Amino acid sequence: MKKRNMFVGYFVLLMLIATFAACAATRTQESPGEYVDDSVITTKVKSLLAADDFLKSFQIGVETYKGVVQLSGFVNAQKAVDKAIQIASSVKGVTSVKNDLIVK
Repeated sequence: MKKRNMFVGYFVLLMLIATFAACAATRTQESPGEYVDDSVITTKVKSLLAADDFLKSFQIGVETYKGVVQLSGFVNAQKAVDKAIQIASSVKGVTSVKNDLIVK
């Protein structure tokens, strides 16, 4: 009986370790926490861009991966690109901004 209890205890410990290892982030995959953080950053950037009178007429795509925000879409002036980058950079948690905006 004592051997069986030890075996069950080791098995449970092994399963816990495997569970935590499965949720760990890798270079190519985000952890669940990082995914949620990136979703919050994306939402904040999108809402700030939509609230700006100058930029709300443009459709600017926003994606975030590990704190790096990527802006994409078409705008009419370099001033719009600069303003969008400034707004995205101002959000807490943004490590850098990748500019893929194209001026028509």
